[in-house]
Amino acid sequence: MARWIAGLDGCRGAWAGALLDLDDPNRHRCALFPDVAALLDAPEQPLVIGIDVPIGLPVRILGGGRAADLAARATLGPARSSVFPMPPRAAIYADDYDTAKAASRAASDPPFAPSIQGYNIFRYVRAVDTLLRTRPELCKRIHEVHPEVAFHALNGDRPLGLPKKGRDARRGLDRRRTLLSAAGLPAALLDARAKGIPEDDHLDALAALVVAGDILAGCARPLPDLPEQDGHGLPVVIWAPAVREPPAPDAA
Repeated sequence: MARWIAGLDGCRGAWAGALLDLDDPNRHRCALFPDVAALLDAPEQPLVIGIDVPIGLPVRILGGGRAADLAARATLGPARSSVFPMPPRAAIYADDYDTAKAASRAASDPPFAPSIQGYNIFRYVRAVDTLLRTRPELCKRIHEVHPEVAFHALNGDRPLGLPKKGRDARRGLDRRRTLLSAAGLPAALLDARAKGIPEDDHLDALAALVVAGDILAGCARPLPDLPEQDGHGLPVVIWAPAVREPPAPDAA
């Protein structure tokens, strides 16, 4: 029986997805999925899905973010700004940015408001939150990841120091590709970027795929060490892959 895993990354209102059969690495697929349910119900029926979206929304936020966000930021160090601390649940479901900021300040201590970058992913957060509250059994298959946390671990738990956007993006993208290859992803999968998906989103979906494989293998690491749950019983944890010894930087 095939053992498919998958990775998902938000992409232009949809999801960049990557699937791999662990028992036959020649069987893989990358595609743009309109929603998470489309991947769940795909013919491959992936056993584990790593998804780059916050899962678990506390009613009140203490200390500047969810425990998972704080643990991820501490892990990343200089690259911590890539983790947008999630505000309280009411802010995620607010009708507009100003309302979201007010709701966040009202239910956080110390009070904080989401950045506009964080606010822009709320539609993805709401979609997954609604799905998991409607179908809680999916929590066994869908797990929150963060691509930069994954790449940090694949780089020997050391900062990459290379961005994936901007003037120096080429070096950063190539380094991430090298780390994914060293983690065991086949070259054909690395090259299988679907039409309409930017390269950075494709690589982020593949990073989520690596974490999914480690979750299935039982060697992924939870952030924080003791995961929490929100008021709906959804897990509040970001999963990181096992630490790998990376190839030399000049291998990128």
